[in-house]
Amino acid sequence: MGLTKTDLFTEEQNELAQFARVMGHPARIAILECLIKANACVNAELVGEVGLAQATVSQHLKELKASGLISGSVQGTSMSYCINPKKWNEVKGLLNQFFDRFNLPNMDCC
Repeated sequence: MGLTKTDLFTEEQNELAQFARVMGHPARIAILECLIKANACVNAELVGEVGLAQATVSQHLKELKASGLISGSVQGTSMSYCINPKKWNEVKGLLNQFFDRFNLPNMDCC
């Protein structure tokens, strides 16, 4: 059986790329900001805050939840979402390690 493209890279590289992909849409950034500012579980008000259709917001929430950055729970007839602090801090640590490892000197090229 052949290698997949992800097999060519380290686990850390694949993990960073996955989170970059998940966070690579401005709507997802807006959703994350809304959840952080609320500092509580949020449900239907996300649609109003972000300004996108319910179906679009739901799709972005699905991606964020699959990544582990947010968690969701059923409350009554709707889902409520909040930041998963453990995963948030894990991703923050990965990104900080990556940037700290490559402290660029003052470069004057290109």
